[in-house]
Amino acid sequence: MTLKPLKLIFMGTPDFAVPSLIALDQSHHRILRIITQPDRPKGRGRRMTVSPVKKAAVQLGYDIAQPASARGDGFIATCFDPDPDLLVVVAYGNILPATVVSRLALGAVNVHASLLPHYRGAAPIQWAIINGDSHTGITTMRMDAGMDTGDILLADRTSIRPDDTAATLHDRLAGMGAELLVHTLDRIATGDMEPIPQDDSQATYAPLLKKKNGEIDWHRSATAIERLIRGMTPWPGTYTFQEGQRLKIFRAAVALSTSDVPPGTVVKGFADELRVATGEGMLSILELQGASGKRLPIADYLRGHPIPPGTVLK
Repeated sequence: MTLKPLKLIFMGTPDFAVPSLIALDQSHHRILRIITQPDRPKGRGRRMTVSPVKKAAVQLGYDIAQPASARGDGFIATCFDPDPDLLVVVAYGNILPATVVSRLALGAVNVHASLLPHYRGAAPIQWAIINGDSHTGITTMRMDAGMDTGDILLADRTSIRPDDTAATLHDRLAGMGAELLVHTLDRIATGDMEPIPQDDSQATYAPLLKKKNGEIDWHRSATAIERLIRGMTPWPGTYTFQEGQRLKIFRAAVALSTSDVPPGTVVKGFADELRVATGEGMLSILELQGASGKRLPIADYLRGHPIPPGTVLK
């Protein structure tokens, strides 16, 4: 079948969306406009910061729009005045009104970082690691009025590696999503696409994570805590407290030992090791950051900030 290039409006904001934008730029399809979130103040100095998608779009030379809201006639004009064939949405950051996603005959295509209907919602990458899943993947779907409930177009899967963090899995899925998106649009352009309705009875959810989700409960198992640390890296991060001072934990490993001391208690290990009792098993903390200071390997941290056995982390 002949592939007729599609005219697209691309909507995206964070780093996850950039590989998809670049892949579309290099494809046969034509991007008419980029829609991304407005510039935002960020950091201690509240300096105005542009989105990763805007940075990439500027470099690629595209027309860029940054509507303050996804509602109203102005937003609809921004989406449809260039007369696109369809919308492509990759982590845009706003829920689109039903009147927008249903307006075009070819609809709106979304790239989601899970194997739908599993992990609908804002944080599918993190929750897949936190929950100890052996694999996850990417789904392209036709958007509808629900939250990640539209018909599935294509999907691709990948194993979750024992050392994967949310950051490493994010980058792998972003690359997979870019490839799958182009393949999806090629299939749509040739008429070779049969959407598959999701089985709502199999749906699971991945709610937005907040900083408070990163506080370690030492009564959980060492395995569960280690997964939490990887799933919350780099954001929102995991932490515990030593005598009221916050310790941010970046890496840890399950230790092959046991102890009958209360969960959260530091136990004797090697000289350059911080081993902590949990509700089931022991956890060896490999990298952390104190209340003031920089991220350090545990041996370097302990040289300047000893944490003796018997200390209780809470």
